[in-house]
Amino acid sequence: MSQVSIRDDEVDIVIAAIGPDLTSFLEEWRAIFSRFHLIIIKDPDVKGELKIPGGFNYDTYTKADIQQIIGPSNAATFSGYSCRYFGYLLSKKKYIISIDDDCIPAKDTKGIQVDAIAQHINNLSTPATPFFFNTLYDPFCKGADFVRGYPFSLRSGVSCALSCGLWLNLADLDAPTQALKPELRNTRYVDAVLTVPARAMMPLSGINIAFDRELVGPALLPSFKLAKEGKFRWETVEDVWTGMCVKVVCDHLGYGVKTGLPYVWRKERGDAIESLKKEWEGVKLMEEVVPFFQSMKLTPAAKTAEDCVIEIAAAVKEQLGRIDPVFTRAADSMVEWVQLWKTVKTRT
Repeated sequence: MSQVSIRDDEVDIVIAAIGPDLTSFLEEWRAIFSRFHLIIIKDPDVKGELKIPGGFNYDTYTKADIQQIIGPSNAATFSGYSCRYFGYLLSKKKYIISIDDDCIPAKDTKGIQVDAIAQHINNLSTPATPFFFNTLYDPFCKGADFVRGYPFSLRSGVSCALSCGLWLNLADLDAPTQALKPELRNTRYVDAVLTVPARAMMPLSGINIAFDRELVGPALLPSFKLAKEGKFRWETVEDVWTGMCVKVVCDHLGYGVKTGLPYVWRKERGDAIESLKKEWEGVKLMEEVVPFFQSMKLTPAAKTAEDCVIEIAAAVKEQLGRIDPVFTRAADSMVEWVQLWKTVKTRT
């Protein structure tokens, strides 16, 4: 397949406002974000009015909007970082890019500011190669190509449905690792993009991602909530769970997932020792979750992302539900999300 042309008006940038003042964040991104439409979702638990500087094309949504559209009983689903999923739900654009509000543009090895949006768009607009690994990284990147021995029958690639960017400074480590190595910072800028091989799982980080909403939008879902989930990344695993769901969907439907560029610079935030008390439940549950998704096989009847999510939910309830009630709640939430996605879609 050939490269797809993506217009600015086909992209929504979704921002989860975990704090009320977005002035500094948006000013840092002004040169990059100002061409695009922004969807800003205020965390329902945040007090005070949002502070947003002028000069941006945006829509904001608050707790009142969430309750009006999906009902008060389901509003808790969109608290904390999960509020971004409300933006995924309401967007009418083909492509979504989402960057956490504690991140600013990174600089490459030459000191040039990285345009994370342009790189995500490039990742999504060029084919992915999940069925045979190219040792020279993404063959569609400038200066790269397929290596000797790469089958010509696979060189056209498949649609890239998900682009997973990375982070400089504060890497997205779990609380135990960060607590053990409090001074550890990521300073390595690796100028590379890779397609994640088919059937290989990965821990998606929602900090810096982009995806094709039409292909896999329903598979990015706010379903896995820890009992003591907090407001820092290392106090949650909702995005990790989502990543394994969407990877199974991509593998089944024949889409690709890329990881690597673009980088963002992630600011200091949170206390790993305190967060460890909240995230430990999730760390333990991952030991059950990963083997489950690694062995997950969907039926030929699952032809859309919605179909795939429903099948995954049924398997979660049957195979993991007996281990911990959090899995039963996650399965129910996945089904509710698909129903909500279809309902909102019919309104637009």
